[in-house]
Amino acid sequence: MKHIIIGTSGHIDHGKTTLIKALTGRETDTLREEKERGISINLGFTFFDLPSGRRAGIVDVPGHEKFIKNMLAGASGIDIVMMVIAADEGIMPQTREHFEILQLLNIKKGLIVLTKSDLVDDEWLSMIKEDIRSEFKGTFLENAPIHSVSSKTGMGLDALIKDIDKLTEEIDARDIQGHFRLPVDRVFSVSGFGTIVTGTIISGIIKEGENIEIYPSKEVCKIRGIQVHDKPVNEAEAGQRCALNIANIKTIDIKRGDVVAAHNLMEPALMIDCKLHYLKSALKPLENRQRVRVYHGTSEVICRVVILDKEEVKPGEEAYVQLRLEKPLTVQRNDRFVIRSYSPMYTIGGGSIIEPLAKKAKRFDEKYIEELKVKESGKTENIIENKVKELSDQYPKASDILKALGKNEEKIQEKLKLLVDENKIVKFDTGDKSVYVHKEYIDKKVNIMCDLLERFHKENPLKWGISREEIKNKVFKGIKQKIYDEMLNLFEKDEKINIHGSFISLEGFIIKYTKEQKNIRENIIKVFKDSKFSPPKYSEIEEKQQDKKNFKMIFSSLLEEGVIVKVSEDCIFLQEDYNKVKEFTVNFINKNGSLTLAQLRDELNTSRKYAVALIEHFDSIKLTKRVEDKRVLY
Repeated sequence: MKHIIIGTSGHIDHGKTTLIKALTGRETDTLREEKERGISINLGFTFFDLPSGRRAGIVDVPGHEKFIKNMLAGASGIDIVMMVIAADEGIMPQTREHFEILQLLNIKKGLIVLTKSDLVDDEWLSMIKEDIRSEFKGTFLENAPIHSVSSKTGMGLDALIKDIDKLTEEIDARDIQGHFRLPVDRVFSVSGFGTIVTGTIISGIIKEGENIEIYPSKEVCKIRGIQVHDKPVNEAEAGQRCALNIANIKTIDIKRGDVVAAHNLMEPALMIDCKLHYLKSALKPLENRQRVRVYHGTSEVICRVVILDKEEVKPGEEAYVQLRLEKPLTVQRNDRFVIRSYSPMYTIGGGSIIEPLAKKAKRFDEKYIEELKVKESGKTENIIENKVKELSDQYPKASDILKALGKNEEKIQEKLKLLVDENKIVKFDTGDKSVYVHKEYIDKKVNIMCDLLERFHKENPLKWGISREEIKNKVFKGIKQKIYDEMLNLFEKDEKINIHGSFISLEGFIIKYTKEQKNIRENIIKVFKDSKFSPPKYSEIEEKQQDKKNFKMIFSSLLEEGVIVKVSEDCIFLQEDYNKVKEFTVNFINKNGSLTLAQLRDELNTSRKYAVALIEHFDSIKLTKRVEDKRVLY
């Protein structure tokens, strides 16, 4: 079902609140001060049923210039505006400022209501209508119906209601498929229930009992109850005004301007990139780093405007800007915002948010500005690809990408798959959740790794390569092991590297021995073959060598290659002999139930020293474990 929010707009004392009371029978001014002074200060909320059966929520905004902040908080969630103009006064300053705000917020539907029409004659009314048509020419209200009404006598109200109902048919339904999001406009406490917040749901669905998160504080809470139009419901959806009873939070810990949203959906930002439209009515150009007030949803935050593509922004111009905020703001891509001068306060511009989690940008950086243009274009695949490129060093999951995009993207998995199929990004399955890395990032890392290996091979021609762990620390610092293993397998498949156990070499690299080096290598192997299970120490072999430099390199190469195996500092065996002992140990224990040190020593015809080194090594690799004076299989 389509849900509609109607908002009033217009100058102070032009009869907005009285009009709503005439339409609905309800009073929206609830504060004592509002009733005593006869003006709206805070936002007012009510609803009424249209002839079609649709129930429309109504937001009544204050018209006084001092309460524009409250007006902005209410206007951010409306679908249809009733631009209220008193027939006896016509267009006034706040009429214009309110209308500028409505255009900056990209509100597209509305009608014009001439209140107090019973106080003027037909000639005056006709003149006021001409002024209105001239004022709104070229805007979304250019052809809007103008209704002359009297809230006191009821004149024209039926026709107004009929046109409102007709206009609701033209409104697009809100995004109920996206993640739940509600900017908070009121916070209060009810005895026996606790904290209540109200607002207009701008996307998604919320259900009783669900966990939500309060932004920017990131407090995780639970929905205890929901009311829509004063009635308890189990769920509420985009386009509805609702009241949420939130458990586990005090009223002092949540305020107007906060956002209630799905858990782990967004990230508060201190910098956001935007496209700014600077109003023609602005009194002077916008200067770089000018301090302004930014309004988004129901929040107001002071910030500085860094102009990215111009020296200054003249009235009527557009620019790419970065808003550097004094307090965190929680936004999503394509959200609308308004800026007002810091002091004195008046509306000077607004626009749309392009990057909700911006990095500090340099002015006139052509590459950065081009990226903003791509994001602004709205081509989803390009936006997602750029976001993956930006996040690649964090190895993001789909949920991380969605969160960083700052926008509900439908079927993001399908769009990621398309980018994978086009070889623009690479997917790594980690056994938990897949991560996505941009191809440019992969290529960059491969180049760094290959350069490192090439230098290593030149300096160490008799070594098989660099250890996996060293490559990880130098090139892929911070990467999870499962992702790293997947990445190395991809590089080997693409014939960039070879993996030799725990070592990595360049594809095609082989160890080439000189004639002298071959002789040294063969002699080392012969020594171990001849000594069998009673091998000499390394130092004993080394002292007999004339070319000690080559001996050290070749001995190290044999260890890396796995031709010889070090089981302890002073105990090294040929791989084939080591494997025989390992096989014997397993078979003997399987047959006899256990193995003693003496039995291993006697079987190998060696000394106790070597038997101890071997059996303790088997314990360390968890092949065996000690039970009293015997070994059993681990």
